[in-house]
Amino acid sequence: MTRVVVVGGGAAGAPLAARLSEDSDRDVVLVEAGSAPERFPADLLDGTTVQGAMPGHPHSWSYLGHLTPDLPYTIARGRVLGGSSAINGGYFVRARPGDFERWADAAGPAWSYRRALPVLKALESDRDFSSREGHGSSGPMPVARPRQDGVVTSAFTAAARELGFADEPDKNAPGAPGVGPVPANVIEGVRVNTALAYLASVRGRSNLRIVADTRVLRVRFEGTRAVGVETTAGVIEGDEIVLCAGAIGTPHLLLASGVGPRAHLESVGVRVVSDLPVGESFSDHPDIAVGWKARRPVFDPGERFAFPTALNFDSGVAGAEASDGDLEVLLSVKPLGYLLTGSTRTLAGGLRAVARHPIRTIRGVLGASARRMAAQLAHADDLQLIVGLQRPEGRGSITLQSADPTAPPRIDYRYLQEESDLARMRVGIRTAAALLHSDAFDGLLDRLTELDDATLDDNARLDAWMRTHLGTAIHLCGSAPMGPVLDGEGRVHGIEGLRVADTSMLPDVPSRGPFATAVFIGEHVARLMRGR
Repeated sequence: MTRVVVVGGGAAGAPLAARLSEDSDRDVVLVEAGSAPERFPADLLDGTTVQGAMPGHPHSWSYLGHLTPDLPYTIARGRVLGGSSAINGGYFVRARPGDFERWADAAGPAWSYRRALPVLKALESDRDFSSREGHGSSGPMPVARPRQDGVVTSAFTAAARELGFADEPDKNAPGAPGVGPVPANVIEGVRVNTALAYLASVRGRSNLRIVADTRVLRVRFEGTRAVGVETTAGVIEGDEIVLCAGAIGTPHLLLASGVGPRAHLESVGVRVVSDLPVGESFSDHPDIAVGWKARRPVFDPGERFAFPTALNFDSGVAGAEASDGDLEVLLSVKPLGYLLTGSTRTLAGGLRAVARHPIRTIRGVLGASARRMAAQLAHADDLQLIVGLQRPEGRGSITLQSADPTAPPRIDYRYLQEESDLARMRVGIRTAAALLHSDAFDGLLDRLTELDDATLDDNARLDAWMRTHLGTAIHLCGSAPMGPVLDGEGRVHGIEGLRVADTSMLPDVPSRGPFATAVFIGEHVARLMRGR
């Protein structure tokens, strides 16, 4: 029997392990650094909030990332079975056909949209469009679109139409970008993570073993063959190792194991197994929230969703690559403070969260910009339009700070260093402001809370404002990409028995959020490994 060790039970790892264990001649060992609850806590099931992303939450990692050289920021990633699918906003939108074609250029025809579509259909159970071509009705992942009749949701859609944007009723179908409901894996307010969707019903399989609360430290090699993993609980041997630890965790593991740029590894004292450009050129979606206050109460904590609608569109900036929408304005109908604490009294909810895990919370925010956190706290009750640059030209890096595998990596995003990225983000911010100042928001908008006309009208002032108000969608991809590091089946070049199956393998970040693509990766690589 072939033993496969899957490292990480997140958005890609859970589907991969479940599918591989369907073959009785495979012994699948799924190693997860976090817990593996059979019943998830209420704050992780609550799809109307993102409480698991609160710094210091016991079910998340809090990495320190530098969005710019002057802006350190806390990066939350899931540390529980289900990974970040257990703490994210539930945005379940497919990559665009153009994304798949770019990846196929780097990784081969198996990554083309034509080849991907049957897998995308098979993984979903679409509650709205299952009868339409290109959609599935019986897959593990439930997909539904939030109601669009809320006061702010209706105003946002009307505002987009007023500005001349088209409707996009199904963001999981090919076609021109526009305004429309956001497909989500949040069903009646419950976040259905990949552990619930893929593993809950198969945990009793005799050839599937879940090893929880166990951190993998390094991959073990005999020469250039991977033969197992070193963990906090000892060595686990395997015939094949598949890293699904996420686009931060996977490159960190590769680097700590000696797979990465020779000069960098030697500089921190790691023995080189294979000289490959791991961590050298990732991409992610920079985002910036445009906060606003309403003239009358519009926030309804009883709404069973947080991000009902989005506007995707092309920036039109000269020289920008033609795309399926290089900008996105995502409507949040719940303030940031409520999203993180689940409380309408943000300060009280935040203090309760900190009191539950004070040491972890302090560690989670160590090194992050105090000024940025203070500004976010001051505006925690604002409503927001979240502007995201979906096809960034800028690239970041992940490097080791120490040969110690438990030491966190250095993450440099280098956001908005490219002139094209700056110019397109200006378009996004000004479009968000125009939406709020439209006739559709007349009677709703009181004021923008951090932007004024003088800043909006001046490129230099707006650039400075954007750099100090930057956030990240935490959609990191490409830190161990197909082409330079992997082949089209996720196998690491020059290494036998070692694969990668998560968003670190994508050559670049997709034009929409990558969660649905991460689930696709788990399904797709499993099929490739099974010869299907």
